[in-house]
Amino acid sequence: MAKLKLGAIEDDKPVKISVELPAALHRDLLAYAEILGRESGQAIEPAKLVAPMVARFMATDRGFLKAKRTVSSGSS
Repeated sequence: MAKLKLGAIEDDKPVKISVELPAALHRDLLAYAEILGRESGQAIEPAKLVAPMVARFMATDRGFLKAKRTVSSGSS
């Protein structure tokens, strides 16, 4: 079993945006969805992975978190 960074995908009220992905990234996203789907036992739509992946990336980006705290404390 692969140790993926994403777990269960939450069902949340979305805000729609449109992005263009390079073909290689799209293929990887399809593969990731397939692997995650096999591990979870349910079909995963690749587009549903984008938001949790971006959220995970931002949550682990120390520079972003530090800058966000600086901005938040400055606006209070």
